[in-house]
Amino acid sequence: MKARLAFALASALIAFFSTTAPAADKATEQADVRKAAAGSLEKFYKAQPTLKGEVEKAPGYAVFTTYGLSFVVGGSGGSGIAHDNKAKKDTFMSLAQASAGVQAGIQERDLLIIFKSSKAFQGFIDKGWEFGAGGAVGAGAGGKSVGSGSGEQFVNDALFYSLTRKGLEAGAGFAGTKFWKSKELN
Repeated sequence: MKARLAFALASALIAFFSTTAPAADKATEQADVRKAAAGSLEKFYKAQPTLKGEVEKAPGYAVFTTYGLSFVVGGSGGSGIAHDNKAKKDTFMSLAQASAGVQAGIQERDLLIIFKSSKAFQGFIDKGWEFGAGGAVGAGAGGKSVGSGSGEQFVNDALFYSLTRKGLEAGAGFAGTKFWKSKELN
């Protein structure tokens, strides 16, 4: 029940943040997502240069920019691309996260997922993913990135990396994340 409440709150927050600016046309939105993804990748490469080689040799990768806020119950959302290295094709994706626990903050975060198998990458595109995780601690100011948490997690035959770009968040609790293919941008 608490998880459903958290997801409902996250959905409301995402809807609010995504409707505060007028929607641009599809091509403009796609260009904006690609530009944000490229900028995120450069930040990851600067923070950990070996990631560039891992991304290039992987069957595929996904990169997202997320925005969120929390106070006991929190939510975040964002968009990004999943890139098939073999086919050289981008699929536009969305994500939402809901959390509950002892937490407070507002944050902008970059997320990189490097897939270790074609099956894992294709499953991510076709079915999306849902999973839960623990709390997080991260900070960033003035657009400078600071690593968040331990830096890497291995889930569903993929490595996850995150960078906190702006804001401050601290706490512990349960978080659920859902990824899905964007109907509006594909």
